[in-house]
Amino acid sequence: MYDLIKNADKELYDSLIGETLRQTEKIELIASENFASPEVMEAQGSVLTNKYAEGYPGKRYYGGCEWVDVAEDLARDRLKELFGAEYVNVQPHSGASANLAVYFSFINHGDKVMGLSLDHGGHLTHGSKVNFSGKFFDFTPYYLNKETERIDYNEVEDLAKKNKPKLITVGASAYSREIDYAAFRQIADKVGAFLFADIAHPAGLIAKGHLQSPIPYCDVVASTTHKTMRGPRGGMIMIGKDYQNPHGIVAPKSGRVKNMSEIIDSWVMPGMQGGPLMHVIAAKAVAFKEALSPEFNDYTIQVMKNAKTMANALIDLDYKVISGGTDNHSMLVDIRNKNITGKDAEIALDKAGITCNKNAVPYDTQPPLVTSGIRLGTPAMTTRGMKEDDMKTIVEFIDKVVRNHDNEDVLNSVKNEVKTFCSPFPLHKKMS
Repeated sequence: MYDLIKNADKELYDSLIGETLRQTEKIELIASENFASPEVMEAQGSVLTNKYAEGYPGKRYYGGCEWVDVAEDLARDRLKELFGAEYVNVQPHSGASANLAVYFSFINHGDKVMGLSLDHGGHLTHGSKVNFSGKFFDFTPYYLNKETERIDYNEVEDLAKKNKPKLITVGASAYSREIDYAAFRQIADKVGAFLFADIAHPAGLIAKGHLQSPIPYCDVVASTTHKTMRGPRGGMIMIGKDYQNPHGIVAPKSGRVKNMSEIIDSWVMPGMQGGPLMHVIAAKAVAFKEALSPEFNDYTIQVMKNAKTMANALIDLDYKVISGGTDNHSMLVDIRNKNITGKDAEIALDKAGITCNKNAVPYDTQPPLVTSGIRLGTPAMTTRGMKEDDMKTIVEFIDKVVRNHDNEDVLNSVKNEVKTFCSPFPLHKKMS
């Protein structure tokens, strides 16, 4: 493994081997991470990394693009089939850059927008003051209901009627319940707002029909291509059915244009970024083909089964799972009743071979770098072949660590148990 790098760059080789061992020997519960297949990684390490291809297939600014055009068209066609979208753009380097292109395509600097508050499960790009979204646009956050810890659509509607946003952003990075895009569509129509869905987390589950799709209801949809999609790290943008430019916006490349697809393409390139990462786009094409398979459908079903099992097992041990459970791949756990902060839990679990992230909970009493919760997800360990009983074992590990977080002997003991537990599950197990 990595023989060429081993001979050319020993320091980097050590880093790669160390990370390979970390992924292999530890339990990976970060909800936004997954293990891409060897085929995806092979495409990402291919000769396509050498090619500049500014523009789009058939309309490049460089010569010699006939083969990268094939790769990008494969990615686009497969993504359209996967989500039932008429238009897609697979060039965004990340989910954040995809969101940036969406905002610039639909609204102007200083326009009013609504998005789920970061400390209630939203994302940095949904209006955080430290992010471009909060700096460029006038965001009003909406919050989870304090009693149900779910989105209250009546409260969102009241807030929308009061603030009259030009665009409503729907999506989350730490929200475990299914989102009703049809309800958001009704709210957006009542206030004349565009509706934008960021499905970066549940995209793979939505693609296989296990959660409501935003495609029929939203003006535009963006996502990452990793997480539950299990592809390379990157972004994508989709429209269910292309439509005429509804507000006379001027695109950065060609002035006034006819359709929203042209506006978005123009804002992705040249408006936001230059040459696309063709090796990553090729890897996206591989991942989309995998996602079209029956095996991937089985995988997404198991991801959700595993998440429900994990949430219920935590509840049985008196952990407070926000909203009382999960409908998707993730859960947010308030651990204040365990007398430990999210930061300390993350550190202790990592020492014991379990990787997760500290996370703010709704109405948190701790600062953002400390938090009162942890976020857990099942996509990565499901990729390795784990099932419901394995989730119960993982919860037992978590509970033992949390109860003994300041006992190094216990943490080392659990670390050894985790290593043994993980050994029957290959890092790159074929989809099953």
